[in-house]
Amino acid sequence: MRHKANRNVRYALEAYPELGTVVLQPAEIDTSETLTERQQAVLDAALRLLVEEGDNLTMTAVARRASCSKETLYKWFGDRDGLLTATVQWQASKVRVAAVDREKLDLVSLTATLERFASDWLKVISSDTSVALNRVAVGHAGSGKDDLGAVVLQNGRFALARRLKPVLEAGRQAGLLEFEDAETAFRTFFGLVGRDVQIRLLLGDRVDLTEAAIGGDARRATQQFLALFGANNRPKGP
Repeated sequence: MRHKANRNVRYALEAYPELGTVVLQPAEIDTSETLTERQQAVLDAALRLLVEEGDNLTMTAVARRASCSKETLYKWFGDRDGLLTATVQWQASKVRVAAVDREKLDLVSLTATLERFASDWLKVISSDTSVALNRVAVGHAGSGKDDLGAVVLQNGRFALARRLKPVLEAGRQAGLLEFEDAETAFRTFFGLVGRDVQIRLLLGDRVDLTEAAIGGDARRATQQFLALFGANNRPKGP
């Protein structure tokens, strides 16, 4: 995949054991600092076009929808691949993980943080924009057209793990959680939250995820996770 220099997408060498390779991938961005409101509006326009046009997204169409020039798009995002990468990062940034005070962390604050993460993630993956973006990424991964599938993994699932694992580690250090491996704990929580929702959405099932349903699912997944990994719930040795 070609990458041109731009101000908003940083790149780093990343290892992907699952893919059997080490590739140049965009590093996770802090969109709150690097993107202006105008740039965010452009990315929102690109996401809306993905919903409407799928893989037929072009720089010309984005420029027209966002009322800006193609030269501005190239300056900000490099090329179409850079623009798609930025849209992935912008969408993933909507899943927030609140900073936790390791000295004051208790079960109430840990539970609230996990529920907020779960709720945000369910809202993002169930949106039309995420479904459209993931469908394009799956198609690209299957055809070998470019590295968009790896970009989505890096800035979606892998980025979320990097954000949440420190919270899980803090919970373990505070004596609230008990696990041997943070990756295993994260994968369990991720599975409890997502269940089969994402694959059903990708295959066209109309999953009814209202605000109330998402809140209930987030609370349920968090309680199930705490039942599995809560320190006070683990069996004690003789």
